Amino acid sequence: MKLDATDLRYITSDEFRVLTAVEMGSKNHEVVPIVLIVQISGLRSGGVNKILGSLAKRSLIAKVQNSKYDGYRLTYGGYDYLAMRALSKRDSMYSVGNQIGVGKESGTAITPLIVDASPDTLHQDIYIVADSEGKEMVLKLHRLGRISFRAIKEKRDYMGKRKSASWMYMSRLAAQKEWAFMKVLHEHHFPVPRPIDQARHTILMEFIDAYPLRQVAELPSPGRLYSTLMDLIVRFAHAGLIHGDFNEFNILIRRESGEPVVIDFPQMVSTSHVNAEYYFNRDVECIRTFFRRRFNYESKLYPRFKNTLKEGGGRDEDAFRLDVVVAASGFKKTEQKTLEEASCWAHYP
Repeated sequence: MKLDATDLRYITSDEFRVLTAVEMGSKNHEVVPIVLIVQISGLRSGGVNKILGSLAKRSLIAKVQNSKYDGYRLTYGGYDYLAMRALSKRDSMYSVGNQIGVGKESGTAITPLIVDASPDTLHQDIYIVADSEGKEMVLKLHRLGRISFRAIKEKRDYMGKRKSASWMYMSRLAAQKEWAFMKVLHEHHFPVPRPIDQARHTILMEFIDAYPLRQVAELPSPGRLYSTLMDLIVRFAHAGLIHGDFNEFNILIRRESGEPVVIDFPQMVSTSHVNAEYYFNRDVECIRTFFRRRFNYESKLYPRFKNTLKEGGGRDEDAFRLDVVVAASGFKKTEQKTLEEASCWAHYP
């Protein structure tokens, strides 16, 4: 769905209380009963019913009727508003501009960020936003589809005790994971966007004047960029990380310097992951295949997983590992496993 921030400034504090109540009720109910919304919001029943009707007209919530009771569920529109309000109240974001990326099919001439958007897993939308001084930033919204969520629930119970967990919870996990990795990578001087803020299923980051590698038709020296990208894969691995989707869609080229910037980290895994070698080799092969097809360039030199681990200290407990740093920052292995299985099971070997 398209982000529409038009009504955001006109929503009252009571309307946000009711919207938040629907969100809170969603933690344990796929359809939140009206009586529970009234209870959580702390407002009068008559007033809540009127507000629910107003929010439903804006498509911020949706009324659901079933055999047990009538209630409401939060829509992505409502979730977007709650996230944007949180960013706004923290003075991180002031205005919303144009959409500049929708998955791999966006062809905007100035597109600074393009992300993976498999219809079966995680969909991500990118918008230009600005702070109160007019400085441009990028707002990324993670959206795990309801259809795919129902499909994966049928395959396995990924939520453990959280059986009523919603697609919004998974979307938020994806954003939290990407935020954690981006923050640690930026702090350790990897070529990634500077993270600014994170709320619910959204991430706010710096605007980069760049274009995706997939838009590059020719290079004066493809070998130089090829080596730089392979070195990046190795550098990630030496720090205990594997990007997991290292390809022409998730590598930006800075317009002025021609240097690469890596984006999109929801699928990033540790080098100790059970499928680490598979993901590492896939990253390497993605670059080799792209350079061979696009630039007619092929090199016999490319990194091997086991050799790379040996060069970087392998699995030595004393080695400096960013995957451990990320876990220590708050994104735990249990959340990692939940997100991996829910949004990436279709890509497993």
